[in-house]
Amino acid sequence: MGVFIATVDGSIVIISLPAIFRGIGLDPLAPGNISYLLWMILGYLLVSAVLVVALGRLGDMFGRVRMYNMGFAIFAAASIALSLDPFMGAPGALWLIGWRVVQAFGGAMLTGNSAAIITDAFPANQRGTALGINQITALAGQFIGLLAGGFLAVIDWHAVFWVSVPIGVLGTIWSYRSLRETRTPQPARIDWVGTLTFTTGTGALLAAITYGIQPYGGHATGWTSPTVLGGLGLGLALLIVFCIAETRIRQPMFRLGLFKVRAFAAGNIAALLTAVARGGMQFMLIIWLQGIWLPLHGYDFEDTPLWAGIYLLPLTFGFLVAGPIAGFLSDRFGARLFATGGLVLVVLAFLGLLALPVNFPYPLFALLLFVSGAGQGMFSAPNTSAIMGAVPAADRGVASGMRSTFQNSGTSLSIGVFFSLMIVGLASSLPTTLTAGLTAQGVPESTARSIAELPPVSTLFAAFLGDNPIAHLLGPSGVLTTLPPEHVAALTGKEFFPQLVSGPFHQGLLTVFGAAAIMATIAALASLLRGRNA
Repeated sequence: MGVFIATVDGSIVIISLPAIFRGIGLDPLAPGNISYLLWMILGYLLVSAVLVVALGRLGDMFGRVRMYNMGFAIFAAASIALSLDPFMGAPGALWLIGWRVVQAFGGAMLTGNSAAIITDAFPANQRGTALGINQITALAGQFIGLLAGGFLAVIDWHAVFWVSVPIGVLGTIWSYRSLRETRTPQPARIDWVGTLTFTTGTGALLAAITYGIQPYGGHATGWTSPTVLGGLGLGLALLIVFCIAETRIRQPMFRLGLFKVRAFAAGNIAALLTAVARGGMQFMLIIWLQGIWLPLHGYDFEDTPLWAGIYLLPLTFGFLVAGPIAGFLSDRFGARLFATGGLVLVVLAFLGLLALPVNFPYPLFALLLFVSGAGQGMFSAPNTSAIMGAVPAADRGVASGMRSTFQNSGTSLSIGVFFSLMIVGLASSLPTTLTAGLTAQGVPESTARSIAELPPVSTLFAAFLGDNPIAHLLGPSGVLTTLPPEHVAALTGKEFFPQLVSGPFHQGLLTVFGAAAIMATIAALASLLRGRNA
């Protein structure tokens, strides 16, 4: 229950962002407002990635159950605050972002200690099944969050946050009443140097990647911005200091020595690369469905967020079918066969997606989603069991936190990496395509050129939010009021934008899914090298 609701809330706002921003009266695509949009999505993921190791280590020191229970209480309180946002406009967005950060802190306490608690509680011959159920529940929560966000946003944007309140309150009461420590905590000094350098360094690095997506000056992305470059440099420097310090501190927060265990190192490398590939796939599929495929098949742009979640269900089914089975079988036959075989399926699914046309037949698309979900389920459960079973009992809290950090960091990295790849790909061909398409419908060339020169991120996020991108881009110019009705109908119809951008978008998809396939292949090789007994 804990990891499920924590991961559901990591993704539930993605589909429901249009309703949330309409509810607080804020246009997220207006100049200066894109940062609100990004931090609404990435703030939760960033905090989860940064703090989960420290909170897992504190669980080793002061009691894993104690930290887990406290996490449920914090999560429930933040969920209540989110559902009662009293402000409108920018203050309303800042309220939501701030409390999402607090909610992520509670969620990190849950995910950072849950795997360690389960590993303590189950014998080795049942551990794979137990951790498999836990891990697949967590990963399935990411995709169920997409579907839940679409349904709840139709009812009321507050309902997106209400759903966490009863689960958070019930979970808090249940965990305090039923969970007991199964091992004696190991009191130790808090590693302040390691904690501060790791959290600040990781935070600076991931924040810089977040701002790298946004345009800077005349560039489509912000990777040349002094702020972004400074954040990347500061983050890397602090992480180098962190690695040096952790080798010299008697009781370090981050057990670098655990990477000497082959199964632990290989499993975490594979998990990081898989998380990057999975996160990129998730966001690109949403944009593909919402911006092109669903409108071409008659769906209104404002309805596409909900239907995108529905059409992605085969991915979740694949997780739910394969995960527990692979976890159970890995207890008998080892993790390597299932984890590596699962990643091979993921690679094949990416290659299949590469071969699809933009306007694909859905049965084939659904089959590829199911194969990808099943492959990720086959990988995740045995991989988690192998990682947790390879470390000493006293280090399971910090090992669980390290595993979660790699997974959460991979999701955050994927957004920066894959959005940048897509934006760069669109920037090379979208301006010419937009100019030609708009002028053909009577839009003055000066207006068409000014729109075509806007950063592609605005067009990308408009599709992502379920807006008609052409109507959104032309609206402020007032051009639509001067054009003949048939041209206005064509420009703002369901097919004009998808047909216009399908070529440039497909080129971007080839780059994104090609990179994801390479990452999944490297992850499969890392998994294969984990050792025969792991």
